[in-house]
Amino acid sequence: MASYGFRGSYVRRRDFIKVIAGSAAAWPLAGRAQQGERMRRIGVLLPTTGNDPAGQVRLSLFTQALQRLGWTDGRNVRIETRWGGGDADRYRKYAAELLALAPDVIVVNTSVVVAIFQQATQTVPIVFVGVIDPVGNGFVATLARPGGNITGFALFEFGVSGKWLSLLKEIAPNVTRAAVLRDPSTAAGTGQLGAIQAVAPSLGIELNPLDVRSQAALEGTIAEFARAPNGGVIVTASPVGQVHRKQITALMARHRLPAVYPFRYFVDVGGLISYGPDQDVGYAPAAGYVDRILKGEKAADLPVHAPDRYELVINLKTAKALGLAMPPAVLGRADEVIE
Repeated sequence: MASYGFRGSYVRRRDFIKVIAGSAAAWPLAGRAQQGERMRRIGVLLPTTGNDPAGQVRLSLFTQALQRLGWTDGRNVRIETRWGGGDADRYRKYAAELLALAPDVIVVNTSVVVAIFQQATQTVPIVFVGVIDPVGNGFVATLARPGGNITGFALFEFGVSGKWLSLLKEIAPNVTRAAVLRDPSTAAGTGQLGAIQAVAPSLGIELNPLDVRSQAALEGTIAEFARAPNGGVIVTASPVGQVHRKQITALMARHRLPAVYPFRYFVDVGGLISYGPDQDVGYAPAAGYVDRILKGEKAADLPVHAPDRYELVINLKTAKALGLAMPPAVLGRADEVIE
């Protein structure tokens, strides 16, 4: 599992989902700040919809970690949460709303959202979770010394993307064509594609970049791509891909295309195989950074953490449906096999 060195505060997703429904009713209700204690304000902007279970788990990991540090919503802190739903216009709208509330700190997810806040403020501290290559994206000067008002917990560097194509060739040796689902409007989408393009010639694979911004357009382009033989798919990391993960994995199944995904939540809903960090891990330690900022430390002095481990998750049921025999070497490297 991916780790940021805060193992004591990490809650496994599978165990957490079992209790989240029952615990939701017990979350603290908004109340009045204690006498003489200034109410602090935290803005949170997440890329999923508000009813997405994955988004609710991440928000709860964050708020519960804050509580353990002495910050309770409605008592000494007000947490203002917005849900972007994978829509760039909503991100911009909610970023403006949150900044208008004069927050003490902002917590965000994904490179797209960080870029919006970076353009909007150079003073409000920003703690990110789930950002791809923050140095390459220009969000921080270095991982050790961010240098501005932004810090947090990264996902991976662009170079990891090339491993997805190598993995696709390993599990489906006949693949000579690969569609790459990416968001071309973001630097993260372009950076991931560039890393994949760098390894494609050595693997003998022809790439076909496909735009994931429009779900309707994606269905048509995938259908057209699947008409020719020996095709496979790489799904890069993007907010739109996260929001539409069920539709994307269903498309792969319908057209019998082997696909490699960046995160296990695709495999949980029927995807074939994923390689990448656990996206939930950074939320509890992000609360630690928020605590330190609220107590006076500066984002510029808090180093960016990157995961030191990645997980390989395989869905054998999907492999069988596609007629793929998973190589023993790949099975031997797997952190989890879903049967």
